[in-house]
Amino acid sequence: MKFLIDAQLPKSLATFLQKKGHDAIHTLDLPNANATSDTEIIRLSMTEQRVVISKDSDFYDTFLNKAEPYKLLYLTTGNISSKELLALFDRNLDRIIEQISLDDVIEMDRKSLITIL
Repeated sequence: MKFLIDAQLPKSLATFLQKKGHDAIHTLDLPNANATSDTEIIRLSMTEQRVVISKDSDFYDTFLNKAEPYKLLYLTTGNISSKELLALFDRNLDRIIEQISLDDVIEMDRKSLITIL
């Protein structure tokens, strides 16, 4: 699966997903790095069919209004350390892959994975 990790999340999440066999890039890998606009992230997501992973509610709102980005994993974990975030992904990665394959938007907090759309 292809992922695009937004700026407010650690680059180590992209590395983690790559080690699990996924095509994952972080905004730091893009020409404008963490200054990449939401519009550019959405364009790349749509063009390359990448799931955007973000804590930014703007992506959620844009999906509701325009059905963009391609797919969204919306994180509502609040402040979380990188170590805790990676552990959360490690525990839930199979379920994340399964759900995002079936649905367009899923939300993940510290305890659950919820299908939105």
